[in-house]
Amino acid sequence: MPVTPIAPSRRTSTAVAITIIGVLFFIFGFVTWLNGILIPYLQIACELTNFQALFVAFAFYISYFVTALPSAWVLEKTGFKNGMTLGLLVMAAGTLLFVPAALSRTYGLFLAGLFVMGTGLSILQTAANPYVTILGPRESAARRISIMGICNKLAGAIAPLILAYFILNDGDAFVENLASLSEPARQVALDGLAHRVINPYIVMTVVLVLLGIGIRFTSLPDINAEDDLDADQHIEPPRRNIFAYPHLILGVIAMFFYVGAEVVAGDTIIRYGISLGINISVAKAFTSYTLVSMLAGYILGIMLIPRYLSQRMALLFSAILGLLFTLAAVSTSGLTSVFFIAILGFANALVWPAIWPLALHNLGPYIKVGSAMLIMAIAGGAVLPLIWGWLSDLLHATPQLAYLMLLPGYLIILYYAAKGYKIKNHV
Repeated sequence: MPVTPIAPSRRTSTAVAITIIGVLFFIFGFVTWLNGILIPYLQIACELTNFQALFVAFAFYISYFVTALPSAWVLEKTGFKNGMTLGLLVMAAGTLLFVPAALSRTYGLFLAGLFVMGTGLSILQTAANPYVTILGPRESAARRISIMGICNKLAGAIAPLILAYFILNDGDAFVENLASLSEPARQVALDGLAHRVINPYIVMTVVLVLLGIGIRFTSLPDINAEDDLDADQHIEPPRRNIFAYPHLILGVIAMFFYVGAEVVAGDTIIRYGISLGINISVAKAFTSYTLVSMLAGYILGIMLIPRYLSQRMALLFSAILGLLFTLAAVSTSGLTSVFFIAILGFANALVWPAIWPLALHNLGPYIKVGSAMLIMAIAGGAVLPLIWGWLSDLLHATPQLAYLMLLPGYLIILYYAAKGYKIKNHV
């Protein structure tokens, strides 16, 4: 079917919309990948084991599972643009909770703040991801999402370095000095460490509020998801319920394991490096290296998709690379092993943008619920890091073996790319 040329005014409004959404994806990345440095920071400040510290990731990502379907309902009532504003303001409430958490050095309050931040991001993601998918032809959706991914991962590469400068700039000296202090002096030092997070999170709160207000008054168009997604493809009659779309259900499962793998690679690598005896001053940059490798993957995706590489083949190659890099990480040690964990970012880069259009294909009126289910799958980022934390405590003598838990997930993604995406069931 010939594609109708896009009018200049439509091109302009699309470019503006993509720019605005790009800013939002930058915010997603900045807030999300702070967890990589928050985990070792809170592990020191609140005196936690690896397993306990990984509840940082759990609290943040489990919020997507809890709030994704309510987020879809909110978007039905508010529309995309007002929903994005609401999401930013909810995130601001979460960052503000870090102030009393830091003043009292209460780990539970930090986790509550992370959960609220994740709730705001759930609303934003439920709106923004289908919005990007809808803004143009389906076959180039992965390319547009890859552009958003560059904004996201660029922020993610910068964020841990910025926060580390304020909260763990003297991490090695602090930990060494801590061991020589009496218990009262130790508690005072740990309180001081906890307070370092206050100013950065106050700044983030102000920025999020201003962005929320700004989005409310932008010219971002509110488009019809059902009509736009199917405008350039064959439209099937709606099926009885959302579970009659097995390609979506399998996509949700693949997304669960993908997000878990991405979070394990990005959020555990600093802790893993420290466990190998690498200084905090060196290890604090490891999350940024993972995000830089993801950036490389996104840039490659923009160059290749869809002209030279289909979304499905990109997903297939990503799964194969994930398997190879994981096996390399667990069969080596030291900085070599850390390197392979970091370049898992490259393997992971195109999984998210490839799964979205494949899973949302031909959902028709179920598009928003399908999107919410994919967002719920972000709970993989809550569950898999906890498994890693438990395994790394158990296997402390050979911590790289904890990464074996990534292999089943990459095999599931491989199956989805090879066959699962095209399974149909018209029940």
